Amino acid sequence: MRASHADRERAVDVLKAGFAEGRLQQPEYEQRIARAYKAQTHAELQMLVADLPMGPVPQAQFMPQRPMVPPAFLPTQMPMPVTTNGSATGSLVCGIMTPVTWGLTAIPAVILGHKARAEIRRTGERGDGQAVAGLILGWLAIGGWALFLLVFILSAAVNL
Repeated sequence: MRASHADRERAVDVLKAGFAEGRLQQPEYEQRIARAYKAQTHAELQMLVADLPMGPVPQAQFMPQRPMVPPAFLPTQMPMPVTTNGSATGSLVCGIMTPVTWGLTAIPAVILGHKARAEIRRTGERGDGQAVAGLILGWLAIGGWALFLLVFILSAAVNL
């Protein structure tokens, strides 16, 4: 296949990088450049750059230096971000809303709290404190309503 001008320029760039890295001596570099500009086919260009890397090789002086920290203190991998369980947040919100809703959100707070704690144990998400707070507020509201109904029933029974 015939070589284009752009193909010749790419080969010359590889030769320049090889010369800059000290892989070619000045006379050999000049000879290869002249042959590259006279090349008619891809095969001729490939023969000129076959013993050189296809691009500049990074030098040690440009490599980032590793920190002088013992390997035991280096992170092994990037930790995955831990998310907060949505059911735990829902449980806490329902528990906080129990006084405003006269206890209607107490049962959802308890259900969501138990569900969230099971999910947190299984997946390792955050939010266990939120789930526990929602459970406590939900059970307090349920207990408060149970006490209110018990007092109401006992007072009605005494008045009979």
